[in-house]
Amino acid sequence: MSILLAPTLKLRQIERLRMLRQFLGALGVLTTLVPDRIVDVFEAIAVENPDQNTVHSWFGPLIRAEGVVITLAALRGGRLYAWLMNVTGIFGAVLFFFPRLYEQIAGPLVYEDPESVEWNEHLTDGVRMIGAVYVLLALLDRRRRNGS
Repeated sequence: MSILLAPTLKLRQIERLRMLRQFLGALGVLTTLVPDRIVDVFEAIAVENPDQNTVHSWFGPLIRAEGVVITLAALRGGRLYAWLMNVTGIFGAVLFFFPRLYEQIAGPLVYEDPESVEWNEHLTDGVRMIGAVYVLLALLDRRRRNGS
């Protein structure tokens, strides 16, 4: 009986990963279309004093470019998507093991005066959780590519 279920389980796994690619593609499109709104959501979650900080003028276009890359990778699949998932996994591991590093990098990357940013007290836990999800997604994709 398990021999008969194996193809069904494999199809379900493939379908879930296809749905993940579609979700990432939609997220990429959203990021491309409304990068400033993405920054607003980030600030509402991560920063205690968003009104007291100025985002670099070039950060919106940087987020838009990221959205384009994510969208292309999700639509195209193949090596580009595999590469993106590998980078996502590495980035996730860094976030998981060194969550405070995120604040040190994100502050200067996003804000003109990173010293004035007051990070949300729960940001470290959230960053660690996002890192774990990124690693899990990368491992699942790697497993799919290896046919396991």
